[in-house]
Amino acid sequence: MAKSLLEIFRSVEDPRSTKNRLYELDEVLFLCICAVISGAEGWSGIAQFGRAKLDWFRRYLPYENGIPNEDSLAWIIGRLNVKAFEACFIEWVNGVVKQPGGEIIAVDGKTARRSHHRKSGKSPLHVVSAWACQQRLSLGQVATDEKSNEITAIPALLKLLDIKGALITIDAMGCQTAIAEQIIQQKGDYVLALKGNQGQLHEAVVDYFDAAQAAGFTQPGMQHKETVDCGHGRIETRTHYLTTDLRTLPKVEAWKGLASIGLVIAKREIKATRKTSVERRYYINSIQEVDTFAEATRSHWGVENSLHWVLDMVFREDESRIRQGDTPAIFNQFRQLANNILRRIDSKLSIKARRFQAAMDDQFRELAIFQPQVN
Repeated sequence: MAKSLLEIFRSVEDPRSTKNRLYELDEVLFLCICAVISGAEGWSGIAQFGRAKLDWFRRYLPYENGIPNEDSLAWIIGRLNVKAFEACFIEWVNGVVKQPGGEIIAVDGKTARRSHHRKSGKSPLHVVSAWACQQRLSLGQVATDEKSNEITAIPALLKLLDIKGALITIDAMGCQTAIAEQIIQQKGDYVLALKGNQGQLHEAVVDYFDAAQAAGFTQPGMQHKETVDCGHGRIETRTHYLTTDLRTLPKVEAWKGLASIGLVIAKREIKATRKTSVERRYYINSIQEVDTFAEATRSHWGVENSLHWVLDMVFREDESRIRQGDTPAIFNQFRQLANNILRRIDSKLSIKARRFQAAMDDQFRELAIFQPQVN
């Protein structure tokens, strides 16, 4: 049977000595996640929320010494091992997500802009996350100090996940032979964005589709699908092309599982100004159906809208000044876990409104935290 969130918190190893330990780690973690769900954005807000709701918290854990102050919270969480809480996050996720077969998992990175620390020379936190597009849940994340480290962070993240039967989408930074091979070895499929970082391959794919367009995309085996999205005062028409003809590509054997190449021509029209822009995006894939390709490339942007945008605009991550040690990475995991928990509630409220409701309504907060797991 899947563990509850409280059971998972109890399993996290406490890095502190047993001397003068006024606050148990599971109490601190439970306080932090409940407060972040309810709108707290830093240590002061967490402590204030805990003091206001102490009677509610004591329904579940003793809190014999009350609620830690903000300095104590920062000190305790600052000593927590990032990997330990990462494992805690993924254990909870594995208890609530459905099996990955058929899921589109978007892997993408985000920088917390104010998490840098000039005095110590610490770079801003960069987190690579895996987002289940259909279930709209974060599956896990790996923190790095630099965006360029995504190439090493992506394989580390994939190792933590069960991706059997899933389709992995990654932007051009992750278009690497080793990453493609790892996805195939873990029995997944991939759609990888292709740009100039793969010089010869990118050039060959561009040349192929330029020639195909000149011929009216009439080559044998060329698949085609068009989709139209309207909203926010704009119309976006995406025309998807997919071919399994790889004869003109260099070193095809270097890309494990490579089965097709794709092109998306995205035409965007702003209704108010009637301005039109056109963008061409190229991909390499281990899939062979244009319908799957179109769904994957469209779904990938869900990680931007449903995770990164929410972290910035609802959880105010870009404004956070939590900077010491590994605490920015751990607080990012608090936010992602809170986002997951709130998304699982059957409600028509926005995530922002759900946070407000959780702050006011003890029953709503309890429902969010203690929703049934998946057995």
